[in-house]
Amino acid sequence: MTTGKDRLYLFDTTLRDGAQTHGVDFSLEDKALVARMLDELGIDYIEGGYPGANPIDTEFFARKPALKQARFTAFGMTKRAGRSAANDPGLAMVLDGDADAVCLVAKAWDYHVEVALGISGEENIECITRSVEAVAARGREPMIDCEHFFDGYKANRDYALSCAAAALEAGARWAVLCDTNGGTLPHEVEAIVAEVAEKLPGERLGIHTHNDTENAVANTLAAVRAGVRQIQGTINGLGERCGNANLMALIPTLMLKAEFAGRFETGMTPEQLGKLTHVSRVLDEILNQAPQRHAAYVGEAAFAHKGGIHVSAVQKDPKTYEHVPPEAVGNRRKLLVSDQAGKSNILAELSRHGIDAEKDDPRVATLLDKVKRREAQGYSYEGAEASFELLARRTLGTVPEFFTVEGFRVMVEKRHNALGQLVTVSEAVVKINVGGERISSVGEGNGPVNALDMALRKDLGIYSGYIAELRLVDFKVRILNGGTGATTRVLIESAGANGARWFTVGVSPNIVDASFQALLDSITYQLIRAGAPAP
Repeated sequence: MTTGKDRLYLFDTTLRDGAQTHGVDFSLEDKALVARMLDELGIDYIEGGYPGANPIDTEFFARKPALKQARFTAFGMTKRAGRSAANDPGLAMVLDGDADAVCLVAKAWDYHVEVALGISGEENIECITRSVEAVAARGREPMIDCEHFFDGYKANRDYALSCAAAALEAGARWAVLCDTNGGTLPHEVEAIVAEVAEKLPGERLGIHTHNDTENAVANTLAAVRAGVRQIQGTINGLGERCGNANLMALIPTLMLKAEFAGRFETGMTPEQLGKLTHVSRVLDEILNQAPQRHAAYVGEAAFAHKGGIHVSAVQKDPKTYEHVPPEAVGNRRKLLVSDQAGKSNILAELSRHGIDAEKDDPRVATLLDKVKRREAQGYSYEGAEASFELLARRTLGTVPEFFTVEGFRVMVEKRHNALGQLVTVSEAVVKINVGGERISSVGEGNGPVNALDMALRKDLGIYSGYIAELRLVDFKVRILNGGTGATTRVLIESAGANGARWFTVGVSPNIVDASFQALLDSITYQLIRAGAPAP
């Protein structure tokens, strides 16, 4: 069924551009998790990184993740002048990556071509042409990021245009116009893109903006109005310097605002749009950083209202004070005087986890109170859904007590090993009770958490078989307040059979205690998943 609307394609560069953010480092597991989240969100293209640039990106492209909708995209550079595409090691590494599409960056500013590359304009266009042809010959979808396009266009419009045109003529699906230094303003972007779209087909043009003047989102929207049909950006606006265009603001604006929703459509459904806030906050948890409370659409305070008359008016007519329904992006209204949205939010979360509960069930109110008290203590369930599900099921009385912990002890020792090397070894002792049977287990590891994990899973009595495939994948720590009595939040990612992954959380002034809480939740969650019988 055709809608008559122009299709907009969403291209996420978080795993490449976002990785250039100061203080951001993605592990291989992080990249895989983010890619799956973006795919479930309905993104069209996921740029996974630069094969050959570093070991993690190279390994990530050794075998592409199983994506349902998105096209897995490799980033790279056009071939160097003076050699063939087949004889360029950098381009070969990109082409050898297991990807659906390849996005190559090319100079589009004649000044950079002459000064940075030290070649002629004709040689640069030859590099663009031959590189695009090489990508197409390998069965990948080619596209070109025209670096510094807007600066180049202002300096020499004919040359900048010739770079984009050469890419399209060689077979590139997209020529992406880049505001690489983030210095172009919205009125300039709209005027320049409109001129370019008169000479090149808009349905093959993209936009890539940086946020150095706080205009990346505005510049992207201006480019869409003027004719581009591919939108590049990152989750939460991550990126080098001041960041990139923020997809968490762009996507709902394109889908919910009448000026754009009436003319355009994306490949994202309203149900997928409802996951936006969740994706934003999970990424913050992965990066071990606090979410931006006042971020548009997805921030905790994006729909927060304070003050008696204002709150009363919002309760009577929320459309007057909210430009879009918060539920549309997976967020919720927050009335700072009286949080009326709390119970409905809990019910929505229970439904998402497949847990049935009536709104008048007093246990729902109890659960809401528990969540509020725990979040005040430092717990965060946005990125630890397994712990939330366990808390909910325990409150509703549907989680068996598979085992009880009688105590644990952790020791850290620095000693010489058999080779005479000075090493640090952690040893943990855990005492549990399983169906009346007391079990004491000892585990060694390269750290206290690893040792606790080994001891806990060493012998779980009748339940040992149910956790055989359970493994700890990642471990993140955040200090919630300073000083010697600081509260610590630990987030643990676990994996089970069939590629299943989940997060659990623990909070305590003691980092080992917080870690143990998260480990216990992980094991209990695995027992429920595996259908372990009640004792």
